[in-house]
Amino acid sequence: MSKPLNVGLIGCGFMGRTHSNAYRKVYSFFKPELKPALKAICDVSADKAKAFADTWGYESVETDWKKLLARKDIDIVDICTPNNTHREIAMAAAAAGKMIICEKPLAMNTAEGQEMVDAVEKAGVPNLVSFNYRRVPAVTLAKKLIDEGRLGKIFHYRAVFLQDWTISSDLPQGGDALWRLDAKVAGSGVTGDLLAHCIDTALWLNGSIRSVTAMTETFIKERKHNITGKVEKVNIDDACAFLARFSNGSLATFESTRYARGHKALYTFEINGEKASIAWDLHDLHRLGYFDHRDDSIVRGWRSIHVTDGDQPYMGKWWVPGLQIGYEHSFVHQVADFLEGVATGRPASPTFRDALETQKVCDAVLESARSGVWVDV
Repeated sequence: MSKPLNVGLIGCGFMGRTHSNAYRKVYSFFKPELKPALKAICDVSADKAKAFADTWGYESVETDWKKLLARKDIDIVDICTPNNTHREIAMAAAAAGKMIICEKPLAMNTAEGQEMVDAVEKAGVPNLVSFNYRRVPAVTLAKKLIDEGRLGKIFHYRAVFLQDWTISSDLPQGGDALWRLDAKVAGSGVTGDLLAHCIDTALWLNGSIRSVTAMTETFIKERKHNITGKVEKVNIDDACAFLARFSNGSLATFESTRYARGHKALYTFEINGEKASIAWDLHDLHRLGYFDHRDDSIVRGWRSIHVTDGDQPYMGKWWVPGLQIGYEHSFVHQVADFLEGVATGRPASPTFRDALETQKVCDAVLESARSGVWVDV
């Protein structure tokens, strides 16, 4: 019989929904030794928290995260709040001896991230940062193929994450819905929001990044602020492109923007090796592109691997072969891996320390964009 593990989730936004859905589904499919129980939801708005609790089945409501952390019946603190609150909540949760799952990016900058790493490691509490794309089965399969040496020496890594939702100059910045456009709350724009995903995946698949050179642009310089009501300078990056050198000698290009008309969430990556190449597209997330030069020339070409068979990552827990899964399931896999890590004592990644490496790359990218020179990570 599984042991219950009580969840206290902070934040009623989009990521709060994805995490809540994962907690509700994980036991039905993965049967972890530790079974999550939705004990408390926390939001500064009591009405919003109550509505969220009714929808997702949380037993109780808090409006002060400090009171949530003080509760002895909370085992896991799940931080789904804006970036500028991650450090304070995570460090307090660690001091209270709570397990922690934190939404990405880890922090506002490397200095904050290092404090958070020190806090969780001093407290000895299990911790995880929610870079969910690692746990899309096709991406996990890519990791397996690379680790098996099927690609051989890696030459190139390229990643793109494109959106188009901030193009209108009438769109304000700040507040509950648009805090990602306010640098004081978000820390950065597409670098910390979108490229952080690309960087985490790249570090996981291809190893550490040695140096970067970057450029950023803020296309709309001023926007009305939802809180102050004043027209204020926009300090986030609307677009970012950078080159990188990996420690394994491979070269990389990364690009992200919120000004690519026609793209709502286009995340792709391709990796080229001496023996083979792989490619993945979020819009077709259950498929992995694979090209193997060792195939006979008369049949050599790109193949599309439909990642639905029971011997492929995670898929043995879901449906019969041929029936695919989607975005939400990456969060279910995340919770399953975290719970298994807690039960076995083998931490699931990315931990806070792992995510700190992504933070260091993000900071180097922004520094390079400011200085115009190559920056070591």
